[in-house]
Amino acid sequence: MKNNQVNQFSELNTSAQYDKITEESRALFLQKMKDYGCAWRILRLPSLTDQIFIKAQRIRSLQVNKVSKVNEAQDAEFIGIINYSIMALIQYYKGVVNQPDMEHEEAIKLYDKYLLESKNLMLDKNHDYGEAWRDMRVSSLTDLILQKLHRVKQIENNSGKTLVSEGIDANYQDMINYAVFALIHLKIQKNAK
Repeated sequence: MKNNQVNQFSELNTSAQYDKITEESRALFLQKMKDYGCAWRILRLPSLTDQIFIKAQRIRSLQVNKVSKVNEAQDAEFIGIINYSIMALIQYYKGVVNQPDMEHEEAIKLYDKYLLESKNLMLDKNHDYGEAWRDMRVSSLTDLILQKLHRVKQIENNSGKTLVSEGIDANYQDMINYAVFALIHLKIQKNAK
């Protein structure tokens, strides 16, 4: 994004910023679909959870160590968290298969459906919490994603059952939203430099 575009981004409301960020994640999802098809349809939920965990752990490592040996910034990893979380939601509701079975059109339709549901959840929570995330650090959002992952792993270890807590799907939605918030912060920080 050029400086002028970043300035314009900073002036957008949360909903519009959310859409700009998720346009990027959706575009990458489409490109990867062209390269790999729906090979991800064979992944079980714990495998997707672990993929998200790897991304979040790398982000935390970059934030702590400040040095990267692989030329991929936090932004790319947060986008990966968004996309893997949406894949996980699709798998959660549609089920896992032994062979890729989904056409691109159906995958994109489901991607958009679960992204919209996550955005609507964000808007509801954002209303109730008064945009508190804007005063949070990117590192705190990373830690919250990692916490959600540990919760999901525990729920998976409990065969998907919870006594009083939200389910796996709500945790994936929160991870999407935390990753979007982090990406909004990172884009705004680029403007400040």
